[in-house]
Amino acid sequence: MRGALIVVLPFILVACERAATPITDGSGEQLTIERLYGSPDLTGPTARNVQFSPDGSRISFLRAKDNDRTVQDLWAMDVATGEAYLLVDARQLVPEERELTEAEIQFRERSRITSSGVVTYQWDETGAAVLVPLDGDVFYVDVESTQTRRLTETEAFETDAKVSPNGGFVSFIRDQNLWIHDLSTGEERALTTEGGGVISWGMAEFVAQEEMSRYTGYWWSPDDSRIAVARVDESPVMVVERFGISADAVSVSEQRYPRAGTPNALVTLHVIDLGSRGIGEASGDMSEIAEMDLGSNTDIYLSRVNWSESGETLWVQRQNRAQTQWDLLALDPRTGAEDTTRRITEQADTWINLAHDLQTLAGGSLLYLSEQSGFRHIRHVGADGLARDITSGEWVVDSLEAVDEDAGIVWFSGWRDTPLERHLYSVNLDGGEPQRITSGEGRWNVSVGAGGSGFIGTYSDIDTPPNTGLYSIAGERIAWVEENPLNQAHPYAPYLARHVRPEYGTLTAADGQTELHWQMYRPDHCTAATPCPAIVQVYGGPGVQTVTRGWQSLRDQILAQSGYVLFKVDNRGSSNRGHAFEAPLHLRMGILEVEDQLAGLDWLQARDFVDADRVGLWGWSYGGYMTLMTTLQAPGRFAAGIAGAPVTDWALYDTHYTERFMSTPQDNAEGYDAGSVFAHLDGYQTPLLIIHGMADDNVTFDHSTRLFAELQERGQVFEMMTYPGQRHGIRPPPLQTHLLRTQMAFFNRYLRGENNEGNSM
Repeated sequence: MRGALIVVLPFILVACERAATPITDGSGEQLTIERLYGSPDLTGPTARNVQFSPDGSRISFLRAKDNDRTVQDLWAMDVATGEAYLLVDARQLVPEERELTEAEIQFRERSRITSSGVVTYQWDETGAAVLVPLDGDVFYVDVESTQTRRLTETEAFETDAKVSPNGGFVSFIRDQNLWIHDLSTGEERALTTEGGGVISWGMAEFVAQEEMSRYTGYWWSPDDSRIAVARVDESPVMVVERFGISADAVSVSEQRYPRAGTPNALVTLHVIDLGSRGIGEASGDMSEIAEMDLGSNTDIYLSRVNWSESGETLWVQRQNRAQTQWDLLALDPRTGAEDTTRRITEQADTWINLAHDLQTLAGGSLLYLSEQSGFRHIRHVGADGLARDITSGEWVVDSLEAVDEDAGIVWFSGWRDTPLERHLYSVNLDGGEPQRITSGEGRWNVSVGAGGSGFIGTYSDIDTPPNTGLYSIAGERIAWVEENPLNQAHPYAPYLARHVRPEYGTLTAADGQTELHWQMYRPDHCTAATPCPAIVQVYGGPGVQTVTRGWQSLRDQILAQSGYVLFKVDNRGSSNRGHAFEAPLHLRMGILEVEDQLAGLDWLQARDFVDADRVGLWGWSYGGYMTLMTTLQAPGRFAAGIAGAPVTDWALYDTHYTERFMSTPQDNAEGYDAGSVFAHLDGYQTPLLIIHGMADDNVTFDHSTRLFAELQERGQVFEMMTYPGQRHGIRPPPLQTHLLRTQMAFFNRYLRGENNEGNSM
């Protein structure tokens, strides 16, 4: 951002802080599964993808429609007046969106985009217009007049659209090639022409999107003169036949899916010099594209790309295949040559987690996040190559938010006070004691304005649904962007009286010394005199944290208000506790996590308000894997289990994720065998319900079908529910309703002995 944020609003009244304390007195309406997935969203109006305009005069955000929570519109707020208004009505602009392409479906799955309508947008550098991809085309919206110009209208889907930094051009991917549109003339050209089949330009490959959270494959230089672009060759990647089974048809997709230990795509990086070839004369001549030197070893990961402030250096982050070494390369964008004197390298015996927070500074220095101490902290590397840590301690920096070089201040989000709360902090660029800016006992997501002039903050805690405001850099609220008070007008108000508040605490892990955080919902009627059945919800894998003090999923209320004690514990391996907390599962997934979950079960079963003989376990994805591994390794400990979209054999999962923690099947055969569900099937005793989307392109459907076949061969009885046409997430509200009703019916049968057809709540 190059603008200044306006924060002086003397005529806007600052509302008093409010908090809602739900009372579980048994009165009020009963929350139903149908209402949970209905509209409007019970969480209330929530601002998503909140951004400052570059000139600081507006705040933009996505908001779901009141009558359809699955469709999002683009809203804006005038900072000077505090007035919010609808900028882009998705259904008015495009009354009916066309069917998504396979590439767009996969991108949304990888990005965890569950809505339709406006799902992403980008400001131009002046703050005068917003770029909105919608219906497979690209729209340019004047924010003053709200007039919309449709830049493309083709049968092909235009994806990953961006405004160039100086605002003169719009770029996008069409038919696996990089295109550019001149906003002054309306002319568009293909900058690459080779794309098609196994070759793509400017697109992120499967593992980059799914596992590296890199969703783009091209990057503009600051002055609009060059574009760095990745070329992906998927020809070495194995083909996995994926059957897209829908209600009335079957399609077969030959998906390029790099399973652990098999070849990855070949990824190279190039720079297109637009200044030398002329935008209006772009010919697609591939000889005009310079290849960057990523080293002689081609079996690497291109993880991140950043331009220096001057545009004279291309900073490229590279991982080795084993992910035990991370290199930051300084490349000359004209020649592709590396300045080896500026290379930064980090190594680890286990693995290196990627971060998004490299920030180049005007003086030639840079900031990035490093876990070399065992905890993620901010590291400053001067123009002279000398490195020093700006933050330190046994806590985790989550995100680098902004820096003011002139003032010598860095702002960051982190879990410094407790791993259950995320706050905004500031620290001197020279180091020192961080100062906490945000208040409360919950989670903050923030966007700091240019020069630290203020921030947009979204806050929630266990009693407060997400609310978004404009704040001074000292943390004082100036105006609401989306207040979302939990009052009588709130969508959740009718159900507040029955709301069950979560409790928090710690227990000791299976190693006898590590502290684990737990969260529990305990209905009022669950006492020593009337103990209740319980359900343990698990994820258990790295990169995820289930126990926090933010606003919780109201799905939990369905379980608690149905009379179940709901319990969650974050075992070793989960995130925001530091790399030392994650690393013990290295090379042996599915063992240590199970031990910690069983320690949690021991603690739960010792509560006198829990019926120790009626405890169920459920999870999705890694949590589905954990349900299988835990019930199989501890037969009889749980009364029932539900495994959703489970990994069953790590040799079937992708390279970047699996090999980060397990190495390859060739180098860690023992670990892969012990971590496979199939190695533990002799322990099958707990009644199981296995659920999977039949078109899942992440944890492919054969993870479950192979398990189905093996259990059937062994004569074991189990239950299953498959969803035709659905991928890793079950998205449409009617199917989400069906899914939860199916889960409730299963637990009601095995934990309460009810022979019902589903939860009729």
